[in-house]
Parts: sequence; C-alpha cells; structure tokens
Amino acid sequence: MRLVTERLILRPLVFKDAEDIAENLNNIDVSRYLSIVPYPYNLKNAKDFIKITRKSRNFFAIALKSSEKVAGIIALMNVDSYVKKADIGFWLGEKYWRQGIAAEALPAIVKFAFSKLKLVRLQATVAIKNKTSVKLLRKAGFKKEGLRRKALRAKSTGKWHDTYVFGLLRTDVKL
Repeated sequence: MRLVTERLILRPLVFKDAEDIAENLNNIDVSRYLSIVPYPYNLKNAKDFIKITRKSRNFFAIALKSSEKVAGIIALMNVDSYVKKADIGFWLGEKYWRQGIAAEALPAIVKFAFSKLKLVRLQATVAIKNKTSVKLLRKAGFKKEGLRRKALRAKSTGKWHDTYVFGLLRTDVKL
C-alpha cells in the first residue's frame, strides 16, 4: 500500500531504506522518547527492524518525493480488527524536523486507518516532555484522554517518562 501526499510517499519499508533509517535513528535526540530504539543505532538494527516490520502491512516509510530519502517512519500498531482500533506511532530524523513533514504524513495515515481499514479509534501514547509530538497530535484532532505515570521507558537512555494518551475517533474527522 502506498499513500501519496503533496511532498511525501508513505510506503512499505524495503531493505534499501536501512541506511536512511540508521542515519536518522543514530541520534539521541530522535530516540530519547522511543521505547524500542537503542542508542547507538546501526545498520544491523535497521535491517532487523525492516525484517520485523515487513510482516506487518501497517508500517510506512515516510519518503520524500523529491529525493526518495526516508525521513522517518509512521505506523499503525496493535491493530485490532474486532474492536476496530490501533495505536499510532511516528518519528522523524532530526534534519527533517520543523518542515511540516509529520503534519503532512499524519492525516494521510489517519485517513487510511479510518477509510481503508475501517477502524473506529486511533490512539497514541506520547511522553509528556515530547512537546512537538503533543502539539502535532492536537493539531491533527487527537484529544488528550489521560495521563499514565512512568508508562514509557526509552531504550536509548533507560529513562522513565510519564505519558499522555491521546485518542481520535472516526466521527472526529472529515474523511
């Protein structure tokens, strides 16, 4: 499945993406709020990640149309087809921050989740200190639903973080 926006192509990961992924994630500022990303992060880590995600059809490389470089990943995880919900997660390499890339990718994946997968609910867990992701989720229409104390431990730093839980219902957005 490929999702196309004005500047981006959201597509399944392929092994040639490993170098871009490793370059982007080998940065403590990128990984500090991610639960499964070690630091340092290398090419083998990226290849192993791609192997695992290729089994899921809901992990997408955020590729730039202009260069085909992978700026980050956006994913629907823990998809429950009975309850019709999924968790959403994303990250971008630091050199792609503050360019509106995540703000462009997020609505595309939301539309895919609600229109194609027929989900009813999306939820996101984000470290309270990750103010940029909190702002992005709010801008996309997600509502803060709660606080979870020490609910996230970043693999890169070992630090515990309190998190907010955000939710978005299909009825909250125009498709």
